[in-house]
Amino acid sequence: MVSRSYSNLLDLTSGSGSPTFGREGKKFPRVATVAGVLSELEDENRSNLGSETPSSISQDRMIIVGNQLPLRAHRTESSDGKKHWTFSWDEDSLLLQLKDGLGDDVDVIYVGCLKEEIDLDEQEEVAQTLLETFKCVPAFIPPELFSKFYHGFCKQHLWPLFHYMLPLSPDLGGRFDRSLWQAYVSVNKIFADKVMEVITPDEDFVWIHDYHLMVLPTFLRKRFNRVKLGFFLHSPFPSSEIYRTLPVRIELLRALLNADLIGFHTFDYARHFLSCCSRMLGVSYQSKRGYIGLEYYGRTVSIKILPVGIHMGQICSVLDLQETEAKVAELRDRFAGRTVLLGVDDMDIFKGISLKLLAFEQLLHQHPDKRGKVVLVQIANPARGRGKDVQEVQSETYATVKKINTLFGKPGYEPVVLLDTSLQSYERIAYYVIAECCLVTAVRDGMNLIPYEYIVCRQGNEKLDKALGLNPSTPKHSMLVVSEFIGCSPSLSGAIRVNPWNIDSVAEAMDTALMVSEQEKQMRHDKHYKYVSSHDVAYWAHSFLLDLERACADHVRRRCWGIGFGLGFRVIALDPSFRKLSVEHIVSAYKRTKNRAILLDYDGTMTSQGAGDMSPNGEAIGILNKLCRETKNVVFVVSGKNKETLTKWFSSCEDLGIGAEHGYFVRLQRSAEWETCFAAQDLYWKQIAEPVMQLYTETTDGSFIESQEIALVWNYQLADPDFGSCQAKELLDHLESVLANEPVTVKSGQHIVEVKPQGVNKGLVAQRLVGMIRQKEVLPDFVLCIGDDRSDEDMFEVITSAKEDGLLSPVAEVFACTVGQKPSKAKYYLEDISEILRMFQALADVSDHSAKTVSFSPQQVVIDKV
Repeated sequence: MVSRSYSNLLDLTSGSGSPTFGREGKKFPRVATVAGVLSELEDENRSNLGSETPSSISQDRMIIVGNQLPLRAHRTESSDGKKHWTFSWDEDSLLLQLKDGLGDDVDVIYVGCLKEEIDLDEQEEVAQTLLETFKCVPAFIPPELFSKFYHGFCKQHLWPLFHYMLPLSPDLGGRFDRSLWQAYVSVNKIFADKVMEVITPDEDFVWIHDYHLMVLPTFLRKRFNRVKLGFFLHSPFPSSEIYRTLPVRIELLRALLNADLIGFHTFDYARHFLSCCSRMLGVSYQSKRGYIGLEYYGRTVSIKILPVGIHMGQICSVLDLQETEAKVAELRDRFAGRTVLLGVDDMDIFKGISLKLLAFEQLLHQHPDKRGKVVLVQIANPARGRGKDVQEVQSETYATVKKINTLFGKPGYEPVVLLDTSLQSYERIAYYVIAECCLVTAVRDGMNLIPYEYIVCRQGNEKLDKALGLNPSTPKHSMLVVSEFIGCSPSLSGAIRVNPWNIDSVAEAMDTALMVSEQEKQMRHDKHYKYVSSHDVAYWAHSFLLDLERACADHVRRRCWGIGFGLGFRVIALDPSFRKLSVEHIVSAYKRTKNRAILLDYDGTMTSQGAGDMSPNGEAIGILNKLCRETKNVVFVVSGKNKETLTKWFSSCEDLGIGAEHGYFVRLQRSAEWETCFAAQDLYWKQIAEPVMQLYTETTDGSFIESQEIALVWNYQLADPDFGSCQAKELLDHLESVLANEPVTVKSGQHIVEVKPQGVNKGLVAQRLVGMIRQKEVLPDFVLCIGDDRSDEDMFEVITSAKEDGLLSPVAEVFACTVGQKPSKAKYYLEDISEILRMFQALADVSDHSAKTVSFSPQQVVIDKV
């Protein structure tokens, strides 16, 4: 039964009230049997809700979740005539093979479906058997639901789209069907329920595999905010232009970002994913000491790029079988005097079987001398999907093979040998052993381990050397022709890479592979074998686990809580000292204090960065004027904008203090004159910097230059985010180079690159305000400072250190607050502009509007950035 809890199954079999599993002396966690969301753990010393008793043995546990369990099921009949299920490990399953890389000290539990359908009345017994014997937890999906999930959404929508097929017509992948999406979500929810039955939230690692379970991270993160969660995508990830056509694109991206580590086979796939996150969610990434990470609501989501490997031990064991030796001897005699080219592919539209056959036909046309001497053996594995496209591939393959054999065949010679039935492992490996060249020409494939298997098989062993009549001391050789559109291609530097769509190119590559000298074949083979044997599946799994441990290392010290509904759910994770600013708390402090200083950023704080009209609205002006009229308040606004713009925007704010161009210009109130915080500057460096910026503006559509009185700003907010970011990095390096000996600072910010005189920053206004108040012999007892980006960090630093330096009252309430959850020198945060305005409205409402004499002139500081 799907809803039956893990611990209850154990209770039934053992009769014990304290069942154990996987870890000696460890009770099964109480929380795992109850669905729900963990509450925020404010107190780090609170009793661990994830376990009732400490483990007597320190042992990591990995819960591996995949669409299918690594098991084979057989229906057998006992002597009494009763039918029952028997199970065995599926040695070909990647999920089983990767266990070798996790180490003996890691306890592994599998969660997934069975390939066979289990009757409802047998499910509980089967679940109990699999749990006790294999440490497998089966997810029983109703047949109709599974069909919509797997053959529907996975195979009709995700799989074609991820392989670059757009649903331009009902025949090409099928149009989006909302009911299939709902089935996909429902099945992922069932998987989450099964994981809940076995997980110890604060201790276990969870590793989810492939596109079938892309929303599962959200369901797990929602229930266990600190879950240690990794995800690996075994298919390609398409470019943003392709991925954006998916109606549920945002839901899938947000779900994946609920993982701690996301793995891809190649950099291209990772780059496409990062580009989608940037373009659709506005989430940027950074490379830190070799690791790529995305900052997402206070969490760092790490990106792993490492192609999976093969299981060396399994292949070597099959190579050593007597059956393999016999099959190799049989094939040696069958193809005696002929050179064998080999293709091994699934019968689906992306494997390029027909293109390969056409290239081979062209080879025989162009090189008559190879007729009768070269044979293409094409092993066509049964398709994993079903539908019209599979039937079309089969029909085209059969027709092309028949045509080639009719044109070039003769008695005793069949140019193409098509094997479209399931082969035993030893039979397939025997073909690898006798093939001089392996052809893998898929038009799009996530990884494809066929070339790796071929290389290991060509290395062979003494038995097979004897069967082939070779001297064991003879150096081994192999040749590969691989598509540049498969994941393993970058790691095979000795292969001949081809564009599978170019028939002429593939035919030429086949000819080249046959003509290469023995010495070069040996060199290419040695290079490949060293890589494949050292980067096997155990290496891949071990590397992923190490990175997952690193990505989750700070979970225990972070404060976590969830926000959002449905698939929009995400977790905010912050350091214990960094917390959300409570309106009630700041209003209480505001009421009991008498000398207040308020400093504000403008862009991103009082108005949105992407707004077309950046000027303050009536609501913001009204709030500022209310705060300014309060005689206990001193208020300043500091911005990266020029003084003319700020004068116009805040013309109705009589007592508002303004700092323009990051505080270089300061005006204490509307009736005062603008002052400068520095001596007059020689701005000759602008003649050097502006032509450089102009060059990048001309080549970056959507960018522009903001020329300020003492600064130059290159803004690429309206440009393509990927290209703009790339150009900004180049511009930053270029400007730093040409201005290396000038008294200026070159900095990058949010969609900008800025050049300004050294020492000019928003901290100047904070220093000016504190100094001005101190001259009045009154120490402020309330300081509020709000900003949203890196240019505001100087302001936070000055304000937070002012109390330690004795510039504020010993009992002063200091509120340094940033917008959004991110690393900052501020100790508080608010989510967005609407929360900031609500907070200021609350402060304005409690202000005492009666005239009072204050020891310093009422002013207000607002700080903005470019």
